[in-house]
Amino acid sequence: MKCPKCGNENCSVINETQTSGKDFSAGKGCLGALLLGPIGILCGACGKGKQTKNINYWVCNSCGYKWKV
Repeated sequence: MKCPKCGNENCSVINETQTSGKDFSAGKGCLGALLLGPIGILCGACGKGKQTKNINYWVCNSCGYKWKV
């Protein structure tokens, strides 16, 4: 693979990970425990939860330019 910016052939693939969202919500868990008892603690796990996205890029080892695979 050649770098589109400088033309160097010394390029490598990297993987970037992006996360968004929350895991367990302590506030929702405590409120659920007060309202519903021990089962209400599970309310903290309600919602979308954490989402992970992996993106692969080529990186030029000479100039540092990065582009998607």
